[in-house]
Amino acid sequence: MEKIIIFDTTLRDGEQAPGASLNPAEKLEIAHSLADLGVDVIEAGFPISSKGELESVQHIAKAIKSAAVCALARAIKTDIDAASEAIRYAKQQRIHVFLATSKIHMQYKLKKAEDEILRLAVESVKYAKKSCPDIEFSPEDASRTERQFLFRVVEAVINAGATTVNIPDTVGYSEPEEFGSLIRCIKENVPNINNAVISVHCHNDLGLAVANSLEAIKNGARQVECTINGIGERAGNASLEEIVMAMKTRKDIFADLETQIKTQQIYKVSRLVSKLTGFAVAPNKAVVGGNAFRHEAGIHQDGILKERTTYEIIKPEDVGFTGTGIVLGKHSGRHALSERLKELGFKLSDTELDKINSRFKALADKKKNIFDDDLISIVEDEIKLIKPVWVLDNFTINSGTNITPTATVSLKYKHKVLSGKSSGDGPVDACFKAIDKITSTKGELQDYRIEAVTKGKDALGEVSLKLKAKGKVVTARGSSTDIIEASVRAYINALNKIESLG
Repeated sequence: MEKIIIFDTTLRDGEQAPGASLNPAEKLEIAHSLADLGVDVIEAGFPISSKGELESVQHIAKAIKSAAVCALARAIKTDIDAASEAIRYAKQQRIHVFLATSKIHMQYKLKKAEDEILRLAVESVKYAKKSCPDIEFSPEDASRTERQFLFRVVEAVINAGATTVNIPDTVGYSEPEEFGSLIRCIKENVPNINNAVISVHCHNDLGLAVANSLEAIKNGARQVECTINGIGERAGNASLEEIVMAMKTRKDIFADLETQIKTQQIYKVSRLVSKLTGFAVAPNKAVVGGNAFRHEAGIHQDGILKERTTYEIIKPEDVGFTGTGIVLGKHSGRHALSERLKELGFKLSDTELDKINSRFKALADKKKNIFDDDLISIVEDEIKLIKPVWVLDNFTINSGTNITPTATVSLKYKHKVLSGKSSGDGPVDACFKAIDKITSTKGELQDYRIEAVTKGKDALGEVSLKLKAKGKVVTARGSSTDIIEASVRAYINALNKIESLG
C-alpha cells in the first residue's frame, strides 16, 4: 500500500475565510484534534502576518508531536526567518514557500519576468533549507501557468532542495481531466521529479476542488492539501473528509492507496471547527452534514431496513456520526452521563463533568428526551477554551404584542453581580442592550442565526452570531431550549472572546 500524505491547512488557509478568525487557544485546540485525527502535516499559520500569529504557530509547534508543523512564507527572507522562528521547537518541521508563476500574476501582481521569478524561487528554497531540512515550494496559480515554464520552476526548486512540490489550483479554475493531465505531464517532463513529493492544493470556486484532488492522486500526486469542512478563501478548499472517505469507499479505484486518518473522529473534528469558526455545516454537506445519514423518503427507509447499503455507501459509525438516539433522561445519574460522554469522545475533568451534569439535569427537567446532539452542544457551550470575564446570572423579560419589550439582565463579574435594564426592538435586542449597559460595550451585531440542533417540540436551540466590538470581530454560539437564553449566552460568549483577544 502507498500512503497519501494528508496536509491540513484549516489553521492557515481555512482561517483566511472572512469571519473565521481564531484565537491562539482555539487554534491549539484544533491542532490537537487534527493530530489525534491522524493528519500528517498541520499548516499552522503565516507567521510574518503578525506577532500574534507567529506566537500562535510557536505554541502549536511546541505542543504537537505526532504531525509535522508547517509555516507558510513568501519567497522573501524576512518571511522565511519568521517561519523558521515559529517552527523552531517542532519535533517535525516544515517551511512552505510560495511564489506566483502564472503570467497574470507575474504581470499585474509581481511585475517580474520569468527569469527573475525562477531566480527568486531557487534563492528562497536554498535560504529556507539552511534552517529546515523539509521544504515545500508552491508555484502559486500553477494551473494557469504556462506549462513549459512550470516544468522549469519545479525542476529548479527540487535541485535547490525542495522535498515537496505543491501544485495549487489557486483560484479553482481547473476541471478534473485538465488538472489530472497537468500532474501527469509534470511527472513526464520534470527529470528530477522522483526526488520530491508531488502535492496538490485545490480551491472550490467551481465546486471541483475534491474532484480535482482525486484526479491528481490518480495521476501521481502523493500529498493532498485540504481543510476540515472545506473552509477557506472564497468558496473554500478541498474538503479533507470528502477526499479521505472517497478514497476509503472507492477501493476499486484507489486500491493500493491509503491515508492514516482515523475516520471515526471526522464528525467530532468537523463539529469543533464549525463551532470555533462560527461556520455552520450545511445539512446536505457530504460526509459530515446533519442529513448525510438520515432518510425520510419511504422508499429509502424501506431499503435501509432491508439492507443498509441500498442507500448508504458509508457507515455512519465510520466517520463518528452519532445520530440522535435517545440515551439519557432526568432519572439518569452522573456515572451514566460520564460514560456516555466518554463514548462521544469527550475527556472531562471532575470539575468540568460537574458543570455538564448541572446543565444536563436542568435540561432533562425541560425535555422529555435527551439526544446525543443535546449532550454535544452542552459540552461545547459549557467547556470554554477561554476563561470567562462575564458569566450569566439570570435575566427576565417583559414582552407582548402591545408592549415595548424590556429586559433585565444580571451578570457575574469578579465575584460581584451587576445588573442592567433596557428596552429594544424585541426581547433579544433588549437583552443585548442591557448587557451592553453592564459591560460598557457598544456591540454591533453583524450576523445572527438560530438553528435547532435536536428534534422535537422541545428541541435544543443553538444561536450563532457575529459581533463587532472594541475594533474586533468574533463569532460565538450559545445553546438552550429557550431561544432567548441561547441568544444571551451567545452574546456573552462573544464578549468574553473579545476580552480574551486583549
